[in-house]
Amino acid sequence: MRLKPFRPLHSGPLLGAIYVLLWLLLWPTEQPYWALPYGLRFGALLLLPVRRWGWLLGAELIASAGMSMHDGLPMGWSGFFLGDLPEPLVTAASLWLLRRLNPHAGTSLHNPQETARLLLAAMLVVLATTAVDIGLLTVIHTAAAEDALIHMLGNELLGGYLGVLLMVPVMVLLLRAPPSRHALAELALDGLQVMLPAMAILLLLSEQATSQPQFARALSLAPVLFFAFRHGWRGASLAITISSFGMTVLDQRLGHAPSAAGYLFLAVAGTGTLMLGSATDALRRSKLQVAEQNTHLAAVNRRLDQLARQLRAAARGNLQAEENQRRHMAAELHDELGQNITAIQTHVKLVQARLQQAGLEDIGTSINSILAHMRRALHRLLDDLRPAVLDEFGLLRALDEGPIRDLLKAAGIHYVTDLHGDPRLLDDDTRTAIYRLAQESATNAVKHARASEFRLRLRIGERHGAILALLDLRDDGIGLPERPPRGGRGLQGMRDRVTSLGGLFQLRPAPRGVHLRVLLRSNNDLPVTFRPV
Repeated sequence: MRLKPFRPLHSGPLLGAIYVLLWLLLWPTEQPYWALPYGLRFGALLLLPVRRWGWLLGAELIASAGMSMHDGLPMGWSGFFLGDLPEPLVTAASLWLLRRLNPHAGTSLHNPQETARLLLAAMLVVLATTAVDIGLLTVIHTAAAEDALIHMLGNELLGGYLGVLLMVPVMVLLLRAPPSRHALAELALDGLQVMLPAMAILLLLSEQATSQPQFARALSLAPVLFFAFRHGWRGASLAITISSFGMTVLDQRLGHAPSAAGYLFLAVAGTGTLMLGSATDALRRSKLQVAEQNTHLAAVNRRLDQLARQLRAAARGNLQAEENQRRHMAAELHDELGQNITAIQTHVKLVQARLQQAGLEDIGTSINSILAHMRRALHRLLDDLRPAVLDEFGLLRALDEGPIRDLLKAAGIHYVTDLHGDPRLLDDDTRTAIYRLAQESATNAVKHARASEFRLRLRIGERHGAILALLDLRDDGIGLPERPPRGGRGLQGMRDRVTSLGGLFQLRPAPRGVHLRVLLRSNNDLPVTFRPV
């Protein structure tokens, strides 16, 4: 659960009162290199609507005038208007122009690009206000020394940029991107466990090494880097602000004069750690997005796997239904047509003597020849519909000695088999598919390949708990045509049959002929029943 972002107050006067109160609280902390009120003004104008700017600037100018009157107006009203009025107006004008060019510049620090835009805007605005201040100073003090002007220019540039660096990220955190309660609790816990001991150690080191304050300041960067890595830009901004306050208080307590080199180190370190924190946040978000995408892809893959299994199950069911229909048709043809052919042959034999007496012996012979041809055609049809040789001989003997060898021998094609494994490990659908694939491939070799040799290699075995069958079929014919003939369904039917069983079908390149390789995984989870091998 995230904290609700702070919504700017709708009441202009109340908003102005809150702003000027914070401005007055920060005013006593201002130093030559540490302009926190400038950072507060920059952040308020950057984050609040333009229609509220009048209340902010008016409240600040009234507070400045009151403070000048309390001090007796040392430079008079003209000095006040030339010294205190231009800076907030130039800041407002510069930010208005930047917001017109890029409405969302600096309002978010979630990635290094947005952080770089904020820091670049801070540099440009600080440079503009410093240039106006230096220009007015040369007008008021025409005899001002060049070295003094350069020194003042460096002070204002460093102080304004450091003020923006310390104040604006904290304001963005509070107004636009508050942390979740869990993140806030982790920040507080790490502050007690890391930042507080670090500040104590730095105090001890500074008191023991008063002549080397920069050494202690460099060591203060360690907890800031820790917070940048652990909590992103939020942790970096809070840590650099707390570290800066601690080092400033420590310098005042030990009587160290403000050093431009020390605050320049703070500005460079703060810029680097803020960029590092933004990059860390961006990296974490990208990791979360990748993890979410991976989770989504995993769910999609599971769904696709489920659909693939359903499709394979449906295809397998269709294949089983087709085989059952073939078996039924084969049985019907064998029982009806086969018995009728046998009956006709019996009747012809019974009337054979009468036909001879009537001089019609040639008619009986012709009828017997036709019936024999019909019986052979019926046997081929029955073998196509349902290879009974599988049930009679088993898979290995059917491949080695069955109708496939007879078909190839009749076509003058040399048939070579290499069979290993126990087909009883396979389920009935897989055994039937292997025989059908071999039968279709042999038929293609006879009809189209003009081959002189056909090789069949079968390996059946167990691997990683699964029963696999590897079928390798090849011939030395003319190979496949560049464009398959119309109506040709041989290879596609073989591929569909393998796919329906969840297998792999490969048409491998060969110097000549056709080379098929098929890998099938048996779904037989039942105990092995002893059938012919």
